[in-house]
Amino acid sequence: MIYLDTSVALAHMLAEDRAPPEALWRQSLVSSRLLEHEMWTRLHARGLGLSHGEEARALLGRVTLIELAPPILARALDPFPVPVRTLDALHLASIEFLRSRGQTVDLATYDDRLALAARALGVSLLPL
Repeated sequence: MIYLDTSVALAHMLAEDRAPPEALWRQSLVSSRLLEHEMWTRLHARGLGLSHGEEARALLGRVTLIELAPPILARALDPFPVPVRTLDALHLASIEFLRSRGQTVDLATYDDRLALAARALGVSLLPL
């Protein structure tokens, strides 16, 4: 299973210089419900809510979203091996929740700080 970070989803949608391989979208994708909020916030901030709305909904429809349940929120309050930002703590706590349930999870991200923290937790990064 691949945990999809917002940086990868937005790079795909906004045709940035780097974009994930098309094969990524045929994988089993999962993310925190936070992905939905981050995507829409960034699209609206750029005035792209209307022009990219359908594509955003289609992309989100391909991803299994897990809720920010109490165990995830509780884990995000605990320290991480390296300093993390608030939203990264929630993503990492979501990954750890999945792993605690026996799931093998690789992280797809373009965010260097998130990648560093994930590696410190023993999370494999998907080569992009």
